[in-house]
Amino acid sequence: MSRREILERLVNQEISLEEADKALSSVQIEEVSEIANYDVFRERRTGIPEVILAETKSPEMVIEIVEKVLSKKPIVLVSRTKNEHIELIKNLEQEYEIEYGTNNHFCRLRHKNHILKKHEGRIGIITAGTSDLHIAEEAKAIAEMMGCEVYLINDVGVAGIHRLFQPLKELIEKDVDVLIVAAGMEGALPTVIAGLVDIPIIGLPISTGYGFGGKGQTALMSMLQTCSLGVAVVNIDAGVSAGAVAAKIASRKCKHED
Repeated sequence: MSRREILERLVNQEISLEEADKALSSVQIEEVSEIANYDVFRERRTGIPEVILAETKSPEMVIEIVEKVLSKKPIVLVSRTKNEHIELIKNLEQEYEIEYGTNNHFCRLRHKNHILKKHEGRIGIITAGTSDLHIAEEAKAIAEMMGCEVYLINDVGVAGIHRLFQPLKELIEKDVDVLIVAAGMEGALPTVIAGLVDIPIIGLPISTGYGFGGKGQTALMSMLQTCSLGVAVVNIDAGVSAGAVAAKIASRKCKHED
């Protein structure tokens, strides 16, 4: 029984309110073949659009889930894609608008008539180096899907600290609600920026580096041990998490201003 049928039966007094509530709960999960369970109303509850983690799934599995989601929703983000995923996803270019991240690390598919609306606040994203860009772009992609205006500044890390000040000044002038700061290696950039601005910061440690602690562990520990207040930290390479949290912060600030 569909959601509409349940509501019609409730209006016609064929079922009680309690029965309708139970029935609606049961249809919130739709099976995608025998592969995955799709939570139809998750975005409505949480404000976060659908994200498919491709890394551990076969290309065929990813395509099937993508098509199921896009039969219900206007847009979907496919995270941590590999070349074999991209090869099959490209077959959908006739049907959907597809945007690919740097190094094809992710892609975003949407119906061709779907326009991203920016009405839920402003987010700044800063990367320490170009090696951090693919993860930062993933944060940007999900935040844009959640309605935020996102400004991304790349390659302004502490190894050349003079590069930071003008872009940071521009972000302050744009009155961003929150900053995501992505850094690998020693992960110092969030600490530096937190000492300069009154904007909440989400530290995004990146698995760039080599040797001892070189897979993002040092960056993560450095951000967790920051001496600058006002920094929260997500997991290593967790671009989607950083973008979603930032968008929720920006969105709530917008609502309170309204």
